[in-house]
Amino acid sequence: MIRSINQSMEKSETARSLFFEGHNCAQSVFMSFSSELHCSEEMAAKIAAGFGAGMGRTQLTCGAVSGAIMVLGLLQGERANNNEELKTDTYQSVRELMAAFTGEFGTIRCSELIGCDLNTPEGAARFREENMMENICAECVSKAVQIVESLTPVH
Repeated sequence: MIRSINQSMEKSETARSLFFEGHNCAQSVFMSFSSELHCSEEMAAKIAAGFGAGMGRTQLTCGAVSGAIMVLGLLQGERANNNEELKTDTYQSVRELMAAFTGEFGTIRCSELIGCDLNTPEGAARFREENMMENICAECVSKAVQIVESLTPVH
């Protein structure tokens, strides 16, 4: 059962808390906005489930970035078919998110952020030994939420 998100907690801290409770990076970002998205926490967790560790542990686009892009899409995206203005605005926000995240961490690629292959025993061991979940991934989760908040009127 997914716990109720504490609304008085800052969203970035909420996302970190969700992450340390076992949700993946994408889920943690997406779920921290669930009330503004008019989406249950359970549904938010399900939608973002496949995006962790760079999309299904392929270590491509960081899951925190993917979660943030999903939030932007729901907050700003097209409300009617083929609305070019809304599409253009959403794409601009996504580019700003990606630029800000890259400015902070140097990349949006999971593999480059952590520098090891999570799909090998050696890489997984290094990830654990160097506490990358806390030292890298949790920071990415927090920053992705902060960037979304800077790009949207939702706080």
